[in-house]
Amino acid sequence: QSIEVQIRTMEMHWTAESGVASHWQYKTGEKRSGSQAPAHHWLLDLLNTQNQAGNPSEFLEHLKIDLYPDEVYVFTPHGDIKKLPKGSSALDFAYSVHSDVGNRCIGARINNEPVPLHQPVGNGDHVEILTARSAVPTPLWLNYVVTAKARAAIRDFLKHQHQEDAGKLGRQLLERALKTVGLTTRLRTDQKIQLLKHIGLEDWNELLTDIGMGRRLPMVVARQLLPEAKGADSARSEPLPIRGVEGMSVSYARCCRPIPGDGIVGLFSRGRGIVIHRPTCPNAREQSKRPDTWIGVEWSDDIKNTFEADIRLEVVNRRGVFATLASVIAEEDSNINHVLVTARDDRNSAIRFTIEVRDRKHLARIIRRLRARRSVIRVSRSRG
Repeated sequence: QSIEVQIRTMEMHWTAESGVASHWQYKTGEKRSGSQAPAHHWLLDLLNTQNQAGNPSEFLEHLKIDLYPDEVYVFTPHGDIKKLPKGSSALDFAYSVHSDVGNRCIGARINNEPVPLHQPVGNGDHVEILTARSAVPTPLWLNYVVTAKARAAIRDFLKHQHQEDAGKLGRQLLERALKTVGLTTRLRTDQKIQLLKHIGLEDWNELLTDIGMGRRLPMVVARQLLPEAKGADSARSEPLPIRGVEGMSVSYARCCRPIPGDGIVGLFSRGRGIVIHRPTCPNAREQSKRPDTWIGVEWSDDIKNTFEADIRLEVVNRRGVFATLASVIAEEDSNINHVLVTARDDRNSAIRFTIEVRDRKHLARIIRRLRARRSVIRVSRSRG
């Protein structure tokens, strides 16, 4: 004689005897009440979905969407499953694996297809992250992620990176200021302690970071270092060379967008470090009332970056005109970062491109090519 043994928790027992799967509900015609009715309907819908599904994989896909409408489940290259909020990107996935993987991410493959970092992932996707040691997060990445873990990791990296860049710049600026007032750049420990005590700080790196972020002026700090240095700052300091790779403590004003070949001035901005302007920029001229915030800068002979420039065009409304202009810009080895189109009338439109260029010569070549197009009425660089 066989004996049936059932081992249950109290919750399992209640579900078996009174829940939607209870025998009496299926065998009798009793009316269902409370949460049992919708649960029963859901099971019936699930059975219908199973009957209509073309194969088990399709049924499983429907089931996952039904069970977890606000979540997606994706696979790592090793077959592990990662749960992410709906709308998560490949970059979110990278940070779900590990913050180091996210910080070094340069791209991804979804189901063996190369995709950009902002590509959303879907249920059942196999995701592989591509990394490089030289890769670092940028503020733009915050627009690519939806998970709190990814956002926190990116912000933490940017915060420390900003401080590190500011510290390097602060050291460079302080050394220039010390030379200007006739002091050696090799400060003794007792000199540093004396200066920190006078300023009210405890850490030398904190002082350098403050200088790099524009919270303290290097010349003022240099004057405070030694009493005998007062009045010795008549010497002319050498301009700070700008290479385009100084980090987040040197930025380029959007109001005038300086590029190599332009005359430039540097202005200290609290919390931002040095902001590079063109001398003709109205904002820079406004700051001329505070000469203590100015710093001499010049373009280095060894530029290591591209820079944004704005160009304005008036064009004839014609089919394919935008594609033609974009093609010219691409042929000149430039990227379009932003576009603004305004219709002037039925025949003409105004277009403003923000493009990447190496210097003024590069920009001039692009403008000449655009001006040669028959659909272009006029083109010029936007001035600050």
